Amino acid sequence: MDTNSSPDLAPLSWVHDAVGMRTAGEAAQVLAQAGIPVFPCAVGAKRPLTRNGFHDASTDPDRVAWWWRRHPTANLAVPTGAASGIDVVDVDVHGDGTGYPALRRAMAEGLVDGWSHAIATPSGGLHLYFPHAPGTEQRSWACPTARVDFRGDGGYVVVPPSVLVVPDGVPVAYRVAVAFQDHPAPVDAGALRRFLDPPPRVKHLAAVPSQGADPDRLAAWVAARPEGGRNYGLFWAACRMVEHGFDYHSTLGALVPAAQRAGLGEREAVGTIRSAYRHARPTDRQLREPPTAHAAARGDPSAGDPRSVAPAMPNATDPTASAAAPTRNQRPGSSRDFPRW
Repeated sequence: MDTNSSPDLAPLSWVHDAVGMRTAGEAAQVLAQAGIPVFPCAVGAKRPLTRNGFHDASTDPDRVAWWWRRHPTANLAVPTGAASGIDVVDVDVHGDGTGYPALRRAMAEGLVDGWSHAIATPSGGLHLYFPHAPGTEQRSWACPTARVDFRGDGGYVVVPPSVLVVPDGVPVAYRVAVAFQDHPAPVDAGALRRFLDPPPRVKHLAAVPSQGADPDRLAAWVAARPEGGRNYGLFWAACRMVEHGFDYHSTLGALVPAAQRAGLGEREAVGTIRSAYRHARPTDRQLREPPTAHAAARGDPSAGDPRSVAPAMPNATDPTASAAAPTRNQRPGSSRDFPRW
């Protein structure tokens, strides 16, 4: 994505307009008149009150007025991306951690320099507003490990002067922490995500003749992955399908439902498969099996690290072969981490 383009920054002026309003209903009217689509969310919460969520966002002043007559204390939200002209980097703060360390690392790499407004959220987190580059699409995504999310096309944010009831029951307002940053520029959401959540590395070692890839068996194996091995297991299986010439949509159809049964979200599964298509290439060869538990006991430095080797291809030509059922207490790095058909 070209972040050096000069997008129309006029839509960002609505942030100042919203902050100046006493209530969310008043702010909603001001934004709608400025051409920014809005919709109501539940009182003290982020749940949309419209049937179709942010898809119902409107600039029709009559509809907006009707919403807030019906729900006078409703919170105010806007769809992100092309609809409103803003993309948002969302830094989360929860009891088990915070996204600020990841944000500082991204700032040091120059990945989030172009924000125009910093909005303090009721949880103690931060929304960084960026201008949306016209003519581009950047879909929303979440990175739970870094506790940083991106709200672009297909997402929304609650905006000031909305109020959220935090876990201890106290209502806290969204507020502007920094009113304006000079020279705002779009954020490259793809580069930010790759930095925060880099795809697994697969090292290609000595190969042996390929015996095919069975999507049904790969899907069954992915569905059985335990927590902690689901994402990499899906990546490995998708790479096998890439190497054997399956197209992108066939791989999605075979592996996304299996990944969901294992506990991954659809968006995360699609992102992992997309990474496999960036890293793997069709080939006539398979990769060597990972070290066995016996090798690990001998002190093999690569044993126990699933990233250091890639396992054997499933044998689709042997009708008697079957995948060993994984156990819930299976140890990472053991010879049973990957299917041995």
